[in-house]
Amino acid sequence: MAAVEIVSFGYLHDEPPAAHLTIDLRHHFRDPHVSPELRHMTADDEPVRAAVLGTPGIAALALAAAAAVEAFTSGPSAGNVTVADGCAGGRHRAPAFARVLAELLSDAGHDVTVRHRDIDRPVVQR
Repeated sequence: MAAVEIVSFGYLHDEPPAAHLTIDLRHHFRDPHVSPELRHMTADDEPVRAAVLGTPGIAALALAAAAAVEAFTSGPSAGNVTVADGCAGGRHRAPAFARVLAELLSDAGHDVTVRHRDIDRPVVQR
């Protein structure tokens, strides 16, 4: 089965990484940054994961993304697939989503690696 790389990132830090599939989480899902108690945390912290994963639509999007990856990897010239998922700063929504997608794809038998490009960057002041 094809290898899948998932890269989470923040649009406010740099251009999106090159990918076969890019998912923009900025405008449709609750941003933990707006909560002062969550702002300086990351997706490594349970309250952030709960806030992101409790957002309506996030589970459906993860399932749809997993289905898209399955389609990419089943084509006649299928190879490794890169998925990039981004939010504003890359500390909350994108890495939490990347981990859920990685779990779905791993359960489906894919060899998955996850890289969080911007999770350790300073909080973006906005």
